[in-house]
Amino acid sequence: MNQENLVPVENIRNVAIIAHVDHGKTTLVDAMLKQTGSVSRSNESEDRIMDSGDLEREKGITILAKNTAVRWRDTKINIVDTPGHADFGGEVERALQMVDSAVLLVDSSEGPLPQTRFVLRKALALNLPLVVIINKVDRPDARIAEVIDEVYEMLFDIGADDHQIEFPIVYAAAKDGWATLDPPAGVHNSHIKEHDEPHGHPDNVHELLDLLVDHMPAPRHSPGHSLQAHVTNLDASPFVGRLAICRMINGTINKGQQVMWMKADGTSERAKVTNLYITESNERVEVETASAGELVAVAGIANVTIGETLADTENPIAMPVIKVDEPALAMTIGINTSPLAGKEGDKVTASQIKARLEQELVGNVALRMYDTDRPDAWEVHARGELQLAVLVEQMRREGFELTVGKPIVLTKEIDGKKSEPTERVTIDTPEEYVGAITQLLAARKGRMENLVTHGTGWARMDYIIPARGLIGFKTDFMTETRGSGVIHHTAEGWEEWAGEIRARDRGSVVADRQGQATAYSIVAAQERTTLFVAPGDIVYLGMIIGENSRSEDMDVNIVKEKALTNMRAAGSDNTVKVTPPKLFSLEGALEFIADDECVEVTPQSIRMRKVILDASERARITKKKKNDS
Repeated sequence: MNQENLVPVENIRNVAIIAHVDHGKTTLVDAMLKQTGSVSRSNESEDRIMDSGDLEREKGITILAKNTAVRWRDTKINIVDTPGHADFGGEVERALQMVDSAVLLVDSSEGPLPQTRFVLRKALALNLPLVVIINKVDRPDARIAEVIDEVYEMLFDIGADDHQIEFPIVYAAAKDGWATLDPPAGVHNSHIKEHDEPHGHPDNVHELLDLLVDHMPAPRHSPGHSLQAHVTNLDASPFVGRLAICRMINGTINKGQQVMWMKADGTSERAKVTNLYITESNERVEVETASAGELVAVAGIANVTIGETLADTENPIAMPVIKVDEPALAMTIGINTSPLAGKEGDKVTASQIKARLEQELVGNVALRMYDTDRPDAWEVHARGELQLAVLVEQMRREGFELTVGKPIVLTKEIDGKKSEPTERVTIDTPEEYVGAITQLLAARKGRMENLVTHGTGWARMDYIIPARGLIGFKTDFMTETRGSGVIHHTAEGWEEWAGEIRARDRGSVVADRQGQATAYSIVAAQERTTLFVAPGDIVYLGMIIGENSRSEDMDVNIVKEKALTNMRAAGSDNTVKVTPPKLFSLEGALEFIADDECVEVTPQSIRMRKVILDASERARITKKKKNDS
């Protein structure tokens, strides 16, 4: 398309919000919705309007890219809230296809972090102009001037052009609902224009809204061009079925119109637009027509998928199919094969699990699914561990029972050498734990890039590490830092295979029979192990019930009861103390398991187990492997 012939759609702005997890972008959107009257009074007390699911609200993160809209000075501002975590990069990349500019939101204390770098790199590659918002400027530990310098350093580091580092800076406290272009009193920086006298702040976000309308580019289109609507996302309605979320590139689309559905495989067919919707505030509204620049939802095309184009039937021209970065991790997902299968979930068959995974592939362009040598298990490829864990967590909440294998890193050959994905890791920790963390990361082939102390007793460490070195690292990290350390990571690139990494140096405690765990057996075992079960818990042969203090696995009879006699021994009535079991989240269980172990996931339970339950069979296979090597 000839860029010189494009004209702007003046009454629309399409803006993406980029931020790290928990830096406040969802809170900022709440403030914009409420202050423009876009949220009804009945919802004015509701927070985190853009978090659309239980998982997002519980974890405090954005998983799905979604959009809302506010109206300001006769201009509609479509706001796309993008995920802040690199594992959901597929959502990020297609969300950025919907917008013409981006807002970079940064915490005034933490500064820009790895996931910010990842999403920002994608935005700069699309040449999107920026607005930078320094949020939480009212924090007592705010480092506003330093954080602005760090933003510029990050932009230079990821290769921003000269025109991309010319951006306005907004100072905000999104939780309190205000934003201003004037820096707080006492903040001086070479990038900040100084004022003769300190300025107070407004009690609203109007200056930010004015900035988006006056200085951010409007979507551009070619007048007279035939219809082109790019499918960038999918949704579903219980009333009209699948919805194609589209960016209107050119032309006009009407309810009831015949369009040419141009598929990702290069073929095309006619389809009818049965319903047409646009977003107003945080609701979807049915309309009769929509024009270039708008973000629309189209119903009536049952099998449409992301990256395809809806075009004019007489002059169909396809848009490029959206491409995302390749997956870096793989995990096997199959039916629950434990002795307790079918007791807690109502979706337990292979056909149900396969259908659910195929449904996920339709809307998640970053996932891949492949058959295995078993008809009841599939290998799922994804961007990261969190993305896989979220998928499994969603399925268990829907009533599925699953067996999930240990995540493994995918490799590929580059210049004739075996290569693996690497991660950029940023760690904030009290200075006293720097030595211990350095040892942990060195054992996992980590390479230090930077170490900074702020004179506050805290240090920031930057590392490049093989992605597989991070599997199981978080547990050791939280133990070494007594729970006080904070870790963030994002995909960095590919490097030559770094060699063997031994991530876990302790063996598992494995139940050697089925039954109920007893206090008598637990007390006998807890002195030399860390147990994961409590008295009364059901266990089965091959189930992992604890962590050994030594490197080898240990089979234990955890259901043994105290022998009863008709004689009372001295001290027999003394109370015994049972240590509370160590409990695992799904992510924690996936981090903990070894190569020969897996996780049983049901709506009510998360249990770890050996892939091969029988101890003698495991011993035979281990012996055979040693003989073969």
